[in-house]
Amino acid sequence: MMRRLIVIASLLVLPLAFLLFAQWPLRDWLQAYSRQANDVAQILFGVYGAVAITAASVSNTNLALAKPAQTATKTIAPWRAWALLACVAPWALFLLWTAVPQMLASIAAREIFSEGLTPGYFMLRIALVLLALLVLVHAVAQVWSGLRARRRSHA
Repeated sequence: MMRRLIVIASLLVLPLAFLLFAQWPLRDWLQAYSRQANDVAQILFGVYGAVAITAASVSNTNLALAKPAQTATKTIAPWRAWALLACVAPWALFLLWTAVPQMLASIAAREIFSEGLTPGYFMLRIALVLLALLVLVHAVAQVWSGLRARRRSHA
């Protein structure tokens, strides 16, 4: 399921690039809609960025140790997963604790961008909660995967 979400979110880069490119002609030639294009691009970037961090971790392309967890020795790999969870879980839980009430209030108010009348600022708050959830789920999945592999090797 996470891989599908990553693939779908990766497709957001195309409309994001188009909207960022379109701002200049909209502002200079049409003299309209450049703010709306910017606001929509911010929403797309927020969702894309929220998923991209976990996508980099899943594919081992983020800044990490030279050896991926799968090729690490049997004694180090489980500890790496637990260390990841110990580092990520407090941050993600704190972020969820503080961001979820703000997100719910923002959704209820259908919060808009401050510079214009473009609705959708609440989508950035949803993206923040999505980021925390995905990072936490990935860390728990790493530990769970290590525990299952350990059970299979002892069986």
